[in-house]
Amino acid sequence: MAEETQRVRVKTVTLLSDNWYVLKTTTFDFLRRDGRWQTLSRETYDRGHGAVILLYHPQTQEVVLVRQFRYPAYVTGHDGFLLEAPAGLLDAADPEHRIREEVEEETGYQVGDVQKVFEAFMSPGSVTERLHFFVAPFDPGQRSGQGGGLEAEGEDIEVVLMPFTDAMQKVASGEICDAKTIMLLQYAALQLFGKGADDQTAAG
Repeated sequence: MAEETQRVRVKTVTLLSDNWYVLKTTTFDFLRRDGRWQTLSRETYDRGHGAVILLYHPQTQEVVLVRQFRYPAYVTGHDGFLLEAPAGLLDAADPEHRIREEVEEETGYQVGDVQKVFEAFMSPGSVTERLHFFVAPFDPGQRSGQGGGLEAEGEDIEVVLMPFTDAMQKVASGEICDAKTIMLLQYAALQLFGKGADDQTAAG
Protein backbone atom coordinates (compact mmCIF):
# COMPACT_ATOMS: atom_id res chain seq x y z
CA MET A 1 0.00 0.00 0.00
CA ALA A 2 2.83 2.43 0.85
CA GLU A 3 4.42 1.89 -2.56
CA GLU A 4 1.08 2.59 -4.27
CA THR A 5 0.53 5.86 -2.40
CA GLN A 6 3.99 7.03 -3.47
CA ARG A 7 2.74 6.98 -7.07
CA VAL A 8 0.62 10.08 -6.36
CA ARG A 9 1.97 13.60 -5.73
CA VAL A 10 -0.75 16.19 -5.07
CA LYS A 11 0.08 19.60 -6.54
CA THR A 12 -2.99 21.82 -6.08
CA VAL A 13 -6.46 21.48 -4.54
CA THR A 14 -9.18 24.01 -5.42
CA LEU A 15 -12.52 24.24 -3.63
CA LEU A 16 -15.34 24.52 -6.19
CA SER A 17 -18.38 24.28 -3.91
CA ASP A 18 -19.15 23.87 -0.21
CA ASN A 19 -22.92 24.22 -0.39
CA TRP A 20 -24.66 20.90 0.34
CA TYR A 21 -21.47 18.82 0.26
CA VAL A 22 -17.88 19.53 -0.83
CA LEU A 23 -16.74 19.59 -4.45
CA LYS A 24 -13.03 20.01 -5.20
CA THR A 25 -10.73 19.82 -8.20
CA THR A 26 -7.25 18.43 -7.64
CA THR A 27 -4.20 18.47 -9.88
CA PHE A 28 -1.67 15.72 -9.16
CA ASP A 29 1.22 13.87 -10.70
CA PHE A 30 0.68 10.14 -11.23
CA LEU A 31 3.47 7.60 -11.73
CA ARG A 32 2.47 5.34 -14.60
CA ARG A 33 3.43 1.66 -14.70
CA ASP A 34 6.08 2.38 -17.36
CA GLY A 35 7.88 4.77 -14.98
CA ARG A 36 6.69 8.05 -16.52
CA TRP A 37 5.02 10.78 -14.45
CA GLN A 38 1.78 12.21 -15.87
CA THR A 39 -0.04 15.32 -14.62
CA LEU A 40 -3.80 14.74 -14.15
CA SER A 41 -6.76 16.76 -12.90
CA ARG A 42 -9.80 15.22 -11.21
CA GLU A 43 -12.93 16.48 -9.46
CA THR A 44 -14.02 14.79 -6.23
CA TYR A 45 -17.39 15.09 -4.51
CA ASP A 46 -17.19 14.47 -0.76
CA ARG A 47 -20.54 13.75 0.90
CA GLY A 48 -19.19 11.59 3.72
CA HIS A 49 -19.64 7.85 4.12
CA GLY A 50 -22.93 6.00 4.41
CA ALA A 51 -24.74 2.80 5.36
CA VAL A 52 -27.54 0.79 3.78
CA ILE A 53 -29.58 -2.15 5.07
CA LEU A 54 -31.90 -4.84 3.74
CA LEU A 55 -34.58 -5.94 6.20
CA TYR A 56 -35.80 -9.48 5.49
CA HIS A 57 -38.28 -11.89 7.04
CA PRO A 58 -36.78 -15.41 7.13
CA GLN A 59 -40.15 -17.20 7.24
CA THR A 60 -42.32 -15.20 4.85
CA GLN A 61 -39.34 -14.29 2.63
CA GLU A 62 -40.43 -10.67 2.42
CA VAL A 63 -38.17 -7.61 2.30
CA VAL A 64 -38.69 -4.00 3.34
CA LEU A 65 -37.87 -1.34 0.76
CA VAL A 66 -38.64 2.36 0.54
CA ARG A 67 -39.78 4.53 -2.35
CA GLN A 68 -38.65 8.14 -2.51
CA PHE A 69 -38.03 10.93 -5.00
CA ARG A 70 -34.47 11.43 -6.28
CA TYR A 71 -34.01 14.60 -8.29
CA PRO A 72 -30.70 13.53 -9.96
CA ALA A 73 -32.52 10.49 -11.38
CA TYR A 74 -35.41 12.70 -12.47
CA VAL A 75 -33.22 14.95 -14.62
CA THR A 76 -32.04 11.92 -16.63
CA GLY A 77 -35.60 11.22 -17.83
CA HIS A 78 -36.58 8.78 -15.08
CA ASP A 79 -39.70 9.67 -13.08
CA GLY A 80 -37.40 10.08 -10.08
CA PHE A 81 -39.23 7.70 -7.72
CA LEU A 82 -36.82 4.91 -6.83
CA LEU A 83 -37.35 1.71 -4.88
CA GLU A 84 -34.41 1.40 -2.52
CA ALA A 85 -33.10 -0.27 0.59
CA PRO A 86 -33.12 2.17 3.54
CA ALA A 87 -29.88 4.13 3.70
CA GLY A 88 -28.30 7.26 5.09
CA LEU A 89 -25.08 9.14 5.73
CA LEU A 90 -23.05 8.30 8.81
CA ASP A 91 -22.43 11.90 9.92
CA ALA A 92 -19.36 10.64 11.83
CA ALA A 93 -21.42 8.02 13.73
CA ASP A 94 -20.64 4.33 14.05
CA PRO A 95 -22.12 2.55 10.98
CA GLU A 96 -24.09 -0.04 13.00
CA HIS A 97 -25.53 2.59 15.34
CA ARG A 98 -26.37 4.92 12.48
CA ILE A 99 -28.12 2.33 10.32
CA ARG A 100 -30.37 1.32 13.22
CA GLU A 101 -31.42 4.95 13.62
CA GLU A 102 -31.87 5.43 9.88
CA VAL A 103 -34.00 2.33 9.32
CA GLU A 104 -36.34 3.30 12.17
CA GLU A 105 -36.55 6.86 10.85
CA GLU A 106 -37.38 5.72 7.31
CA THR A 107 -39.46 2.58 7.93
CA GLY A 108 -40.59 2.64 11.56
CA TYR A 109 -38.97 -0.75 12.22
CA GLN A 110 -36.69 -1.20 15.22
CA VAL A 111 -33.95 -3.78 14.61
CA GLY A 112 -31.64 -5.49 17.06
CA ASP A 113 -28.55 -7.22 15.73
CA VAL A 114 -27.48 -6.17 12.26
CA GLN A 115 -25.02 -8.10 10.12
CA LYS A 116 -22.44 -6.21 8.12
CA VAL A 117 -21.82 -8.03 4.85
CA PHE A 118 -19.35 -5.81 2.96
CA GLU A 119 -18.23 -2.27 2.10
CA ALA A 120 -18.02 -0.71 -1.36
CA PHE A 121 -17.17 2.49 -3.18
CA MET A 122 -20.28 3.30 -5.21
CA SER A 123 -18.85 5.74 -7.75
CA PRO A 124 -15.06 5.86 -7.24
CA GLY A 125 -14.44 7.87 -10.38
CA SER A 126 -15.78 11.02 -8.73
CA VAL A 127 -17.43 10.38 -5.33
CA THR A 128 -15.42 9.68 -2.16
CA GLU A 129 -18.25 7.87 -0.34
CA ARG A 130 -17.65 4.37 1.03
CA LEU A 131 -20.93 2.55 1.76
CA HIS A 132 -21.36 -0.01 4.58
CA PHE A 133 -23.84 -2.77 3.64
CA PHE A 134 -25.97 -4.51 6.30
CA VAL A 135 -28.75 -7.06 6.50
CA ALA A 136 -31.08 -7.79 9.42
CA PRO A 137 -34.18 -9.89 10.04
CA PHE A 138 -37.33 -8.01 10.93
CA ASP A 139 -40.60 -8.83 12.64
CA PRO A 140 -43.84 -6.87 12.09
CA GLY A 141 -44.11 -6.54 15.86
CA GLN A 142 -40.88 -4.51 15.86
CA ARG A 143 -42.53 -1.65 14.01
CA SER A 144 -42.90 1.24 16.45
CA GLY A 145 -43.88 3.96 13.96
CA GLN A 146 -44.89 4.74 10.40
CA GLY A 147 -41.46 5.86 9.21
CA GLY A 148 -41.47 8.24 6.29
CA GLY A 149 -38.25 10.12 7.00
CA LEU A 150 -37.83 13.70 8.14
CA GLU A 151 -40.04 16.34 6.55
CA ALA A 152 -37.56 19.04 7.55
CA GLU A 153 -35.01 17.36 5.26
CA GLY A 154 -37.52 17.12 2.41
CA GLU A 155 -38.10 13.40 2.88
CA ASP A 156 -41.45 11.87 1.96
CA ILE A 157 -40.71 8.16 2.09
CA GLU A 158 -43.17 5.37 1.31
CA VAL A 159 -42.51 2.04 3.05
CA VAL A 160 -42.92 -0.95 0.71
CA LEU A 161 -43.18 -4.53 1.98
CA MET A 162 -42.91 -7.09 -0.80
CA PRO A 163 -42.04 -10.73 -1.43
CA PHE A 164 -38.36 -11.22 -2.17
CA THR A 165 -39.24 -12.92 -5.47
CA ASP A 166 -41.17 -9.81 -6.56
CA ALA A 167 -38.17 -7.62 -5.72
CA MET A 168 -35.90 -9.77 -7.85
CA GLN A 169 -38.38 -9.61 -10.73
CA LYS A 170 -38.33 -5.82 -10.44
CA VAL A 171 -34.53 -5.91 -10.71
CA ALA A 172 -34.82 -7.95 -13.90
CA SER A 173 -37.46 -5.62 -15.34
CA GLY A 174 -35.50 -2.47 -14.45
CA GLU A 175 -38.09 -1.14 -12.01
CA ILE A 176 -35.50 -1.47 -9.25
CA CYS A 177 -32.48 0.34 -10.68
CA ASP A 178 -30.67 1.56 -7.57
CA ALA A 179 -27.20 0.00 -7.36
CA LYS A 180 -26.94 -0.45 -3.59
CA THR A 181 -30.36 -2.11 -3.48
CA ILE A 182 -29.55 -4.48 -6.32
CA MET A 183 -26.33 -5.46 -4.56
CA LEU A 184 -28.14 -6.31 -1.33
CA LEU A 185 -30.89 -8.21 -3.13
CA GLN A 186 -28.27 -10.24 -4.98
CA TYR A 187 -26.57 -10.94 -1.66
CA ALA A 188 -29.92 -12.09 -0.27
CA ALA A 189 -30.44 -14.37 -3.28
CA LEU A 190 -27.09 -16.03 -2.62
CA GLN A 191 -26.88 -16.04 1.17
CA LEU A 192 -30.31 -15.51 2.74
CA PHE A 193 -32.86 -17.19 0.48
CA GLY A 194 -30.71 -19.31 -1.82
CA LYS A 195 -28.20 -22.14 -1.69
CA GLY A 196 -25.80 -20.14 0.48
CA ALA A 197 -28.46 -19.88 3.17
CA ASP A 198 -29.06 -23.65 3.00
CA ASP A 199 -25.31 -24.29 3.32
CA GLN A 200 -25.06 -21.99 6.36
CA THR A 201 -28.01 -23.76 8.01
CA ALA A 202 -26.47 -27.18 7.38
CA ALA A 203 -23.09 -26.00 8.72
CA GLY A 204 -24.78 -24.68 11.87
